[in-house]
Amino acid sequence: MTAKHIVLIEDDREISTTLQAVLNNAGYRVTACNNGIDGQKAITNENPDLVVTDMMMPRMGGFPVLEFLKTLDNPPKVIMVTANEGGRHKAYAEMLGVAAYLRKPFAMDLFLDTIASVLEDVEPSPPIKRRTKKS
Repeated sequence: MTAKHIVLIEDDREISTTLQAVLNNAGYRVTACNNGIDGQKAITNENPDLVVTDMMMPRMGGFPVLEFLKTLDNPPKVIMVTANEGGRHKAYAEMLGVAAYLRKPFAMDLFLDTIASVLEDVEPSPPIKRRTKKS
């Protein structure tokens, strides 16, 4: 089984380094980007299983990344992380399709649990049609 690939888009170097270490130690393959422009390139080139993006970043923030993902045929799932307390921002992120929204600071076990649950949330398979004996 290959490791799930996560694109991490976070401009704060300390937070990015910490999250990369936690994800790597948990067995994920991580590509780190420090802005949305580089994040979009990584998503396009690497087709990750999951994107974890900050909301507020220089050059390009998380919302344009979410808008970009909506244009893809098969976009990866997204978790948005932010220190922003605004309810309108969360609602907009959810409207754009985020699978989860975490407010900083958050516990690393919550972060890993959220990632695991988002990655496990696959489309349910259609019911199996059973063959019946004709009498």
